[in-house]
Amino acid sequence: MRAWPVLPALLGQRLWFPDPRLADAEGLVAIGGDFSPQRLLLAYRSGIFPWTDNPITWWSPDPRAIFEFDRVHIPRSLRRLLRKNPFTITRDRAFRQVMEGCAQPAPGREESWVTPAFIMAYTRLHELGHAHSVEVWQNGELVGGVYGVAIGGFFAGESMFHRVRDASKVALIHLLQHLRERGFVLFDTQMATPVTRLLGAVEIPREEYLRRLADALRKDCRF
Repeated sequence: MRAWPVLPALLGQRLWFPDPRLADAEGLVAIGGDFSPQRLLLAYRSGIFPWTDNPITWWSPDPRAIFEFDRVHIPRSLRRLLRKNPFTITRDRAFRQVMEGCAQPAPGREESWVTPAFIMAYTRLHELGHAHSVEVWQNGELVGGVYGVAIGGFFAGESMFHRVRDASKVALIHLLQHLRERGFVLFDTQMATPVTRLLGAVEIPREEYLRRLADALRKDCRF
C-alpha cells in the first residue's frame, strides 16, 4: 500500500513542494524552506503561495479566490471617481515603496503579514522581472498601490494599500484592465476579502484553479 506523505511537509534546502491537493483543511501545504526566487516561482507555478515568514508557511486554500477579467464590478461611486481622474497612475515605478505601504498595518490591526523578509524577497523578484506594481500618485505623493507576481498569462495579486480613500481600488482596477489588455487569463487573489468581493472576486474549487493555472502558465504574456 502506498504511504501518503505527512502534511504539512517540512521543507529543507531541496527545491520541491508537495501536491497542493494534499493541503490540510485550512490550506496549509508546507513549512520551512526559504524565499529564494527559484522557490517562490516554483510555489506560484504549483498553485502555492507563502503567508508568513517565522516560520515560512506555504498555502493552497480550497476554494481559491480569483478575478474573472470580463466580470470585474466597478461600483457607481468608483466610476465617478475614475471619470474625475484625480490620480496619476504608473507601473513598476516604485515597487519597494508599494510593498512598504502594504507593510503598514491596516486600521484595527497590530501588524501586517508583509514583513521585511517579504519585502526583500519580492523586491528581488521585481529586479528579476517577475514581480510588478501599480502606483497611484496625488500631488506627487504615493497614495496607493498594488503588487504581485506575473508568470506567463498568470498574475498573483499579493497586497494593496491606500493613504487616500479608494486609491487601492483604483490601482487594482487599473491593474486588471492592464493585464486583460496584455492577454493575461488568470488573476489570483488567493482569498476573498470584502473589498475584492465588492469589485467582483469569486471563489472557485482548487481543482479548477489548478487546471486554469496550468493553461495560464503556457501563455507568453508581458507585463
